[in-house]
Amino acid sequence: MGDTDSWAGDLDTVRERLKVVTQETRFSLVQDILGHPSGLPTLKELDYANPSRSQTTIRQHLQHLVDAGIVEKVELSEERRQNDLPYTFYGISEEGRRFLEEHRLLRAEETLRAIYDRVEKTAEIERYESAPRPAR
Repeated sequence: MGDTDSWAGDLDTVRERLKVVTQETRFSLVQDILGHPSGLPTLKELDYANPSRSQTTIRQHLQHLVDAGIVEKVELSEERRQNDLPYTFYGISEEGRRFLEEHRLLRAEETLRAIYDRVEKTAEIERYESAPRPAR
């Protein structure tokens, strides 16, 4: 019976993660992260890519994704930080990538990158996009 309980617990975890990932705003954020050239956008870049949502809303949804283990918050080391450039980034975690692959949610990654490349960006967003990123 222990195996059944474990399986049911795993199923609940999968179901909850799928619910987190497939919610419209969070799914959009996952796609934006996957489409970003470095796979590590800043909050400001995600905000720019989602003009119909407030930065507070984006931050809250990112936190849901972080709590579910799909996304990780990554910071640039202090010695690599530069004035007026971001140092906090969001990327798909290793565990998150496995989960997305397992549930066939990564199939359009190349298309997402192509779309992201074609988005018109402000000078500030281009500067943020070219900011140093941590190695992962």
